[in-house]
Amino acid sequence: MAYDEGLAERIRAWLGDGPAIAEKRMFGGLAILYEGNMAVGVIGDELIVRVGPDAAGAALARPGARAFDFTGRPMRGWVVVAESALAEDEALGAWIDEGIAFASGLPPK
Repeated sequence: MAYDEGLAERIRAWLGDGPAIAEKRMFGGLAILYEGNMAVGVIGDELIVRVGPDAAGAALARPGARAFDFTGRPMRGWVVVAESALAEDEALGAWIDEGIAFASGLPPK
């Protein structure tokens, strides 16, 4: 599955190129890692965000968000955000920041 390179570029622009940020092909798309822990990614034209189990309920209540159900079983603490909810850079940035915040709370890999 290909991923939306335009969305990937927007994520890169938001994050900059700090040493803690890395990219990896994963899930047939692109994963963005913070200190080795996945924070956000792009699958098709959608954003996936690792928000953590405690924040998942609130994240799922936001426009365009749904459970990340890649394998037929929803992944706890992960959401998928539809392209339509990412039109504004600030909306995309808020999701990216949330994913980075969760990943930054994990031990580096």
